[in-house]
Amino acid sequence: MIQRREFIAGLGGAAAWPLMAQAQQPTMPVIGFVDAGDALAGRVAAFRKGLGETGYVEGRNVMVEYHWLEGQFDRLPALMADLVRRRVAVIASTATRAAIAAKAATATIPIVFGVGYDPVKLGLVASLARPGGNATGVNSFNTEVVAKRLALLHELVPNAVRVAMLFNPANDNDFNLREMQEAARVIGLQIQVLNATSIGEIDAAFATFEHERPDALFVQADQFFSGRRVQLATLAARERVPAAYGGGPDSVGVGGLMSYGPSNADRFRQAGVYTGRILQGAKPADLPVLQPTKFELKINLTTAKALGLTIPETLLATADEVIQ
Repeated sequence: MIQRREFIAGLGGAAAWPLMAQAQQPTMPVIGFVDAGDALAGRVAAFRKGLGETGYVEGRNVMVEYHWLEGQFDRLPALMADLVRRRVAVIASTATRAAIAAKAATATIPIVFGVGYDPVKLGLVASLARPGGNATGVNSFNTEVVAKRLALLHELVPNAVRVAMLFNPANDNDFNLREMQEAARVIGLQIQVLNATSIGEIDAAFATFEHERPDALFVQADQFFSGRRVQLATLAARERVPAAYGGGPDSVGVGGLMSYGPSNADRFRQAGVYTGRILQGAKPADLPVLQPTKFELKINLTTAKALGLTIPETLLATADEVIQ
């Protein structure tokens, strides 16, 4: 007969086996995903698609922690310090300010960025071909497409003389602003800069149209403005101001007149691919900075008609998407 003490000890050992087996299971790598805007399903889906192309499936062999700043950049220092303290496998910083904060926080944890400005000038990499440090990623070249987007807006509104630019100074980068001013000078347009870092300041910027009405509006490619695309399209329609937006989330689909820029879905997919490659063992220093592979021009004909605009056939023929 088995002694009672031996039986209880046996139960204890049996109960311990699952715990021991669980402890021996390899822990999944954790990705700290940081975005400046609000939670958008399209961005998450594109990032997951890129991970999937390298064999990583969220919840199966990798974990992703999503951090949406919603324009609150003051959260970055504490957030990055926490990710570094917990030694996440990769920090995916899909915004310029987030990438700079990640680079300042760690020189060892791999960083995959998505920025709209020259990452060499930002101090993120030594060169585009050979990053040389712990960071690499995707450069959307927002500043380079500013001139193109302004030219498209001028083609849509050929009689425009003064263009208001909605600018977010909280991004702490004036590359877009300088590029815009230079492009406007070449075309012969006057620029009226309107700063906005909050919902209330967006309303206040549009309120200035009552006494300083622009001929058109140019919305900076900024993730805070992308998150407020419905508000912006509604205000532009109310003020009857033709507006051009960046190529991020679908501003045209919610009533915006025109958008042009790198495909946001493609950018987040590329970031996901590089994140997966780093998890496989690749070093950021050896992964050249990627460039956008797809640019999109979208036009909303319903909005154009409401504004009394006739879209040139040349633009309609080259547009990637025309909303009737």
